[in-house]
Amino acid sequence: MLIAILSDIHANREAFEACLDAAVKAGAERFVLLGDIVGYGADPAWCVDKARELAAAGALCVRGNHDEAVSGGTVSLNGAARAAIDWTRGKLDRNQIAFLAQLPLLIEDDDRIYVHADASSPERWRYVTDSACATLHFDATKQRVGFCGHVHVPALYTRAPQGRVTPFTPISQTPVPLLPQRRWLAVMGAVGQPRDGNPAAAFGLYETQASELRFMRTAYDLEAAAAKIRAAGLPERLAARLSAGR
Repeated sequence: MLIAILSDIHANREAFEACLDAAVKAGAERFVLLGDIVGYGADPAWCVDKARELAAAGALCVRGNHDEAVSGGTVSLNGAARAAIDWTRGKLDRNQIAFLAQLPLLIEDDDRIYVHADASSPERWRYVTDSACATLHFDATKQRVGFCGHVHVPALYTRAPQGRVTPFTPISQTPVPLLPQRRWLAVMGAVGQPRDGNPAAAFGLYETQASELRFMRTAYDLEAAAAKIRAAGLPERLAARLSAGR
């Protein structure tokens, strides 16, 4: 089964649509959304409705910190992010907010685990940015393969049978065999707000039978997405960073 894994959509309709289209063309049979459907971008209602549609069709979806914030949770955010959340809350109806609020923090599925942030304490929204952080994940979980987001920068960590954790910087489009004698944690890049210097929307494709992962990128109309952010009166930084990928 080919699974498309999308994280940090951040209300960017253009990026979300582009990733879904690319995944379908690649033959994706299932979708997983790793949270932060809203925040930063100007199309929260459309993105939540699309997530609900995918979930109704069998997609797995976990809650991100921005989803938590918009549904009333206490989450620490910077000024621009908080302004976007306050604006977003006024653009969603009760059912859309309820959908975000009821999403689980993590999902276990066969030999895989899906979570937005650090799986050892997902409600604390800690970033997985190095081998020490990845070790916390491996120590707290039993699944062979884990997927998370939150960082907006693609990364891959592996744990050898002896316990050593090694980081890798994945190369886009290049298949990575997730060897069965090791455990793995893939940090997916962001659909709606990449921060690795590449403005193209990021997602992943995981083939379960071959245990092979590809970190994917796809171009989208980022000028249209940025124009909507500016038209909404959201902080300029949220629009400008799309073209920089930072």
